[in-house]
Amino acid sequence: MTVQDRHVPIDKPSGKIEDLGMSRNAAPLLPGPRRERILAIVEQHGFAKVADLSKFFGVSEVTIRTDLDALARTRVVQRVHGGAVSGLRSRALERPFEKSMLTAVDEKKRIGRAASGLVKSYQAVMIDVGTTTTAVARSIASREDLSDVVIITNALNIALVFERAIPRFTVIVTGGTLRPEQHSLVDPLADMLFERMQADIAFVGCTGIDLEVGITNANVPEADMKRRMLQAAHRGVVVADSQKIGMTQLSRVAGLDEIDTLITGSDADPERLERIRNTGLEVLTA
Repeated sequence: MTVQDRHVPIDKPSGKIEDLGMSRNAAPLLPGPRRERILAIVEQHGFAKVADLSKFFGVSEVTIRTDLDALARTRVVQRVHGGAVSGLRSRALERPFEKSMLTAVDEKKRIGRAASGLVKSYQAVMIDVGTTTTAVARSIASREDLSDVVIITNALNIALVFERAIPRFTVIVTGGTLRPEQHSLVDPLADMLFERMQADIAFVGCTGIDLEVGITNANVPEADMKRRMLQAAHRGVVVADSQKIGMTQLSRVAGLDEIDTLITGSDADPERLERIRNTGLEVLTA
């Protein structure tokens, strides 16, 4: 979500639909993009009514209540009678891929090496978008002992990482709508592949890991893709640098009980990691 997306006027909820890039006759937004813009409205104005949002987006009040409940579960808004107020907690704007690449560089390399050690020849491996998952991809691609590995990804840059390693690796790209901020492919169409495939392991990134809320992400469409990857793999592995531990972001991906392994940096808060381990989740540090 860009800064421009966040500053959306709602002075007249039944009008100015064009400010959201919509016309009155346009089809309603999908849940992910709509919730991002609802959040922008709530954060800018501090409060938004269900009735106003319903008119603004051209959907039912029941749909808006469902959207607000979903946002409230990740604590970025608080539900109140008739609407929602801002509940911002530790949330950051989505950073472009190139800027994220400049942070925690050595830590991400270590995480990448630790994650790649879980991969074996003849496996099918799903790799999510992101800078930490890119480090995982680079480490896997550099392993000359691996052969006949199928890579499934929705990240264009990760597909290119494996291009030089073909034919030892077979690379499958999901297709879908391109998000240039992360070089990622999302719905529509991106989900069709996951209905037909099962992977041995999925490496998924995120922008927040919280003991209570679970795995979260700043971008809703990408969170949907992460969720599907985890559901389509026998083993779900979340990779995240230590700065993500304790953070909560816009969209919930999965609970801690829905993944198998967390790989993070050795700089992560040891008390937080211990509480996460106490849930039964395998936690590896690199």
